Amino acid sequence: MRKKQFINYSLLFGILFMLFACSDQIPWPPSPLYDFSKYENEETSFSSLDSVKKQLIGHYAHYDVVSYEDTTTKKPMLTFIISYGFTDFRMDENGDIIQANRFVRASHKINQKQITSKISDESVQAIQPHYQKVEISKKDGKWHILRPPTPTLLGINGDPSQPLSRDRNDPNLTDPDGDDKPGVTVNINIANILKGEIYITRREIFTYFLQLNNDGTLTGYVKDDSEQFVVGASMKILDQASNNFQHPSKGMNPILLVPVSEDIDTLEELMAIRDEIFPKEPDFFETK
Repeated sequence: MRKKQFINYSLLFGILFMLFACSDQIPWPPSPLYDFSKYENEETSFSSLDSVKKQLIGHYAHYDVVSYEDTTTKKPMLTFIISYGFTDFRMDENGDIIQANRFVRASHKINQKQITSKISDESVQAIQPHYQKVEISKKDGKWHILRPPTPTLLGINGDPSQPLSRDRNDPNLTDPDGDDKPGVTVNINIANILKGEIYITRREIFTYFLQLNNDGTLTGYVKDDSEQFVVGASMKILDQASNNFQHPSKGMNPILLVPVSEDIDTLEELMAIRDEIFPKEPDFFETK
């Protein structure tokens, strides 16, 4: 049995090696992914800090793209992580504006056609909203909103202000997607030959740099300082660390917030209006 398993893995490695050796390396598309210049070139119509705060308060549909490169693969793997959710701004008793994000879906786009990865909506929705005071400033005739990072743990309990645990047997591991596997499950499909799962934990650390536009939308970019750890996999071939880093261009990590009715607060309701309010998702391959 052991010999047969070794032969199967050898064959699998051989097929995958030939597959990726012959595949073309698809580069990043040009930056920026979206043209926000019409907002960047207009001078704000909001005259005071109080008017900005009043305008900000409300419920927004959230769309952002973060671009990553993984150098642990033979050919660098480029990935778009596209997140959907809701952002709310409210004013506290001190007159400060407080922001909270609640995510409902995250899709992956990879620059190798033979590879797909997916994380369940349940895992994404398990990320607990954190309330954070934003910093508001005016520069070059525009109002800017900085949302400082609020570290959040996913797939593990503990102190989010501390570095992510690197212990695969940590008793604080959780199962947010409810599949009886440690951490968050990422489903991997390689050329329909290898299908398996990777189990990860994350310490999410995002900073949002936003600009308030005259039409009430907010545009800007995302900076990611998150940590990720692989706690296991369904197959040994998938059980390996990754070395992801964020693309340095602001234009490759855009964020767009669009005011919507408070009645729109579920994944299904958001996706029903997705094409009306958000641009087309970026992709490495032409789609019809």
